[in-house]
Amino acid sequence: MSRRSPRPTDLGSELPPISYVWETPNRRPRRAEWDIPDPAAPARLTPAMRAKLERIVRRAPEVMVKITGRTKSVAHLKSHLAYIMRNGELDAETEQGATLAGRSGLKDLQQRWEDDAGLDDKRRRDGSLSINIILSMPAGTDAIAVKDSARAFAIETFGDNHDYVFVQHLDDKHPHVHLTVRSLGHNGKRLNPRKADLQAWRERFAGELRLRGIAAEATPRRTRGRVRKGDRGAVLAMRKRKVTPDVDRLARKEVLSEVRGGRTAKHPWEEQIKSRQDAIRRRYLDYAAELQRSGVAADHALARQIRQFVKDMPAVETRRHALKNELSELADTRRRDAEQGVKEGREKRRGQEQTR
Repeated sequence: MSRRSPRPTDLGSELPPISYVWETPNRRPRRAEWDIPDPAAPARLTPAMRAKLERIVRRAPEVMVKITGRTKSVAHLKSHLAYIMRNGELDAETEQGATLAGRSGLKDLQQRWEDDAGLDDKRRRDGSLSINIILSMPAGTDAIAVKDSARAFAIETFGDNHDYVFVQHLDDKHPHVHLTVRSLGHNGKRLNPRKADLQAWRERFAGELRLRGIAAEATPRRTRGRVRKGDRGAVLAMRKRKVTPDVDRLARKEVLSEVRGGRTAKHPWEEQIKSRQDAIRRRYLDYAAELQRSGVAADHALARQIRQFVKDMPAVETRRHALKNELSELADTRRRDAEQGVKEGREKRRGQEQTR
């Protein structure tokens, strides 16, 4: 892939596809509509691509589709179903559109899924019975639209092959839906989603929300200039309990060793991260330049928004860089405090001498 700036007359030969800035690095299960170029001008912005760029630079709310866990025993499965239905206080909906209400509905669901689990005689001991998913949107999003979008997402993604049940929770500021999908499909294959599948799920959920008038997007972190991965739930829980996780302790130890030794360790992945971010930012600016050349006022406005978006992107900072900056700031604070203490001590002694 070329990393040189494009020539206006030969844009297609110099640049990767526009989707480079927002697709995941992994193989995609299928191509989305905005990833299909115009055959007559492969490097040009199609209406779908332009619309996605507008949503990105205007910072449309990002959807969350997250696998929260897997149930690996009947007892765990029944407990999870009771949790998402709040022991029958909340209604659940199945892949057939049936509504299960109250404790009787919960017990019927638990019994049916328990019976089906008994027929799964080829499951390994550590194999999952179900995969548990949360679909969520930021606070203030219309809850009915979220539920309708989750229903449509589930039908499109799992309806042909997997049993599932979903329940909406409204006791949190973020409207969200718990979706539990039976791992074993009707075709005998087990559900085993990968990173690219999760991204495709996010895009599908965002698309369903947009169909219902909700501004939503599903871009990877790197599209917005963020390179640090989110911490795992277990790590966040430990920090909340004021317990230092091993990952934090080892990272600090490595950074302290670098600082004290006056050296900087080089990690190949950090160069790769920086190189990828450089390419993404250039890609945005290349298309801003193309829009600027169109002579259309709306294109010129979008070009300005794209340039401002790139300008506002955060610095490329890994977790190790953040720790190093944190330790450096701490050292500076301690040094200033020590210097201030010495200064105050001198002034105190000077004042005592004057009173004598």
